[in-house]
Amino acid sequence: MTLRDRWLLPEGVDEVLPPRAAALEQLCREVIDLYATWGYELVIPPLIEFLDSLLTGTGSDLDIQTFKLTDQLTGRLMGLRADTTPQVARIDAHKLKREIPTRLCYLGTVVHTRPMGTGDSRCPLQVGAELYGHSGVESDAEVLCLMLETLKLVGQQQVYVDLGHMGIVRAIVAAAGLDDDQTAVLFDVLQRKAAAELDELIASWQIDGDQAIAMRALIEMNGDAEVLQQARQAMAAGGAAVTAAIDELERLIEIVGSRYPDVNFYVDPAELRGYHYHTGLMFAAYLQGEGVGVAYGGRYDDIGKAFGRARPATGFSVDLKRLLALHDTAVRLSPGIAAPWSTDAALQALVADLRAQGERVVVQLPGTEATLAELGCDRCIVERDGQWQIVSA
Repeated sequence: MTLRDRWLLPEGVDEVLPPRAAALEQLCREVIDLYATWGYELVIPPLIEFLDSLLTGTGSDLDIQTFKLTDQLTGRLMGLRADTTPQVARIDAHKLKREIPTRLCYLGTVVHTRPMGTGDSRCPLQVGAELYGHSGVESDAEVLCLMLETLKLVGQQQVYVDLGHMGIVRAIVAAAGLDDDQTAVLFDVLQRKAAAELDELIASWQIDGDQAIAMRALIEMNGDAEVLQQARQAMAAGGAAVTAAIDELERLIEIVGSRYPDVNFYVDPAELRGYHYHTGLMFAAYLQGEGVGVAYGGRYDDIGKAFGRARPATGFSVDLKRLLALHDTAVRLSPGIAAPWSTDAALQALVADLRAQGERVVVQLPGTEATLAELGCDRCIVERDGQWQIVSA
């Protein structure tokens, strides 16, 4: 690396500069304060921990996204977290050990080996909320509502929610008798919505009758809430598990739709993002004009099992840096007050008092020249008749 390019950051690694950094910090406080009003307690997991704990129950997707290194103290493999959810599950299961439903939230940077999408940061500022200890659709509805409230903080009112349910897919897979390798191939085809490839798989695996109809319906049956009635018949081969999953989807739409009538719901049984650890309802929020989701969540009841306590769990996460980039409001600092540099006790007391009141006071250092605009100030402190006074620019 030459001297002139030492300032370059790795691709996908970004930094936040003034005044946007101040706006991001303000948004962080507003989000955590919002979660606190809903009863969610803040936890701060470590950025790095042993790999076997960090990846427990998450499958290969998160493994690929995780930077790995060797702990110099123990020789064990460690990882930089690529997702905070497994860490919070460990805290609930192994540290808190509560019997009642537990609401936890978190805020911190995660690190990815590669961008999740074109132009995405490899170090998102992830905020999220998790609810442990309740298995009903009511808790899924609560976290989805909280996710919508998070988007409202940055002025996003027109939200599209994509809904799926892992129980539907797994029931159809079980009814067809697919093994693990076949299931992985099927999930890949479903995620790409490759209908022609799906037909080839159905033929090669000799799946026919109602089971073939149900498998094709995973791609074909998507749309608004009304499609669920058609799905009940088309996916009947999945048995009672499919019926229960569709009931949960309908109930979720009913609960959330009554509180947020402007939200548009789209049902997609083939939406399988994060299928390695999701176990039930899954949801993603999209905004008009944005091709990828801005917030993701769902149920993951099994993830705490490896920590000795499998509790029902549901939650969501959002990248706050991405949300801030979508915010169209100009970022401005509050105008400040410029003060001359001096050891005068009266001036020092005035500056301290102004700062205690929340005013932003910028001291002009000796030997420097800057306009009030350059300092971000609209007032200044001057000495008149032996008294320090604040005057407007």
